[in-house]
Amino acid sequence: MMALLRSFGYAFQGMAYVWRTQRNARIHVGMACLATVAAIYFRVTAVEWAILALTMGVVFSAEMINTVAELAVDLLTQRQHPLAKVAKDAGAGAVLIAALAAVAVGLAIFGPRLLGLIWGA
Repeated sequence: MMALLRSFGYAFQGMAYVWRTQRNARIHVGMACLATVAAIYFRVTAVEWAILALTMGVVFSAEMINTVAELAVDLLTQRQHPLAKVAKDAGAGAVLIAALAAVAVGLAIFGPRLLGLIWGA
C-alpha cells in the first residue's frame, strides 16, 4: 500500500513540476476551468461532462508527455541536433492536435448554447 501511495506522490510531483515550469500547461488549466464553469452554467448532460473530462485529460496528458520529451532530449544533448528539433517539434505538434480537438469539442458542446444566449433563442 505504501508503494502505491508513493507512486501517487511521484505523479503529483510531476504534475506540480509541469504546472510550475510550463506556461502552456497553465493556459490549458485556465481553459479547462472556463469550460467547467460554462458546463455548470449551461447544465450540460452527463455524456457531455464525460466528453469534456476526457478531452481535458487528453490535453493535460499531451502537455505532460511533451514536457517529458523535451526534458529527455535536453538530458541527452545540450547541443542543437536536427533529431532533437524533430522530437521537440513532434511533441509540440501532439499538444497542438489535442488542443485543437478540445476547441472542436468546446464548440460542439457550447456553441449552440452560446448562440442561443446571444440571439435569445
